Amino acid sequence: MANFKGHISTSATLGVAYGVWGTYHLHMDWAPVFLGAGLTTLGGMLPDLDSDSGIPVREMFNVAGALVPMMLLSRLTSYQLTPDQLLVVLAGAYLVVRFGLSYLFKRITVHRGMFHSVPGMLIAGLAVFLVYHNPNIMMRAYMAGGAMLGFLSHLVLDELFAVDLMGLTPKLNKMAGSALKFWSPSWPATLVAYVVLLALAAPAWLIWDGAERERTVVRPGGARVENQRR
Repeated sequence: MANFKGHISTSATLGVAYGVWGTYHLHMDWAPVFLGAGLTTLGGMLPDLDSDSGIPVREMFNVAGALVPMMLLSRLTSYQLTPDQLLVVLAGAYLVVRFGLSYLFKRITVHRGMFHSVPGMLIAGLAVFLVYHNPNIMMRAYMAGGAMLGFLSHLVLDELFAVDLMGLTPKLNKMAGSALKFWSPSWPATLVAYVVLLALAAPAWLIWDGAERERTVVRPGGARVENQRR
């Protein structure tokens, strides 16, 4: 299987390409472009959060502890909190992610388990979509897409490294099929993964559908036109 440096190099390269696409095709400002590229890079490390080694877990939760409060900042400011209250909430979010979620994740996951899978990729993307608060629904989709792109690059690399090309005939090693999977040998783990996926997909769909309804209006006679509000 590919090592940590291989995964981060691949996802970082994809992050640059994703940022360029956001700049020239979607005409985005530099700030969301850099954020999308960064999420793509981080996405390449996410599947190894269940690694037996402590490096991915430690590094990712260090980054997540700082990133999650920043992504929540715009949402929290809408509640008209005082500066002191905002600081307390952001600090609390950091501690919960850095220590609480980190401890819980290490306790309930196993290496190459259901988080290291296609449903895991969708869960990561939906989580970013829900956490990143932005009135522009396509901006939220762009961020979620970046996280899933990096996540997918990790899964694909692991499957490619599961093929032994040293002999005359390519052979699969014992890790083949354990990355790009939709279920695991443990049915409780598979069930939990899909329950979490559905629990995240439902509010994400409501947000998307609400944004689409707001984006269009219906004139008398049934003609649909674009709403000027964004």
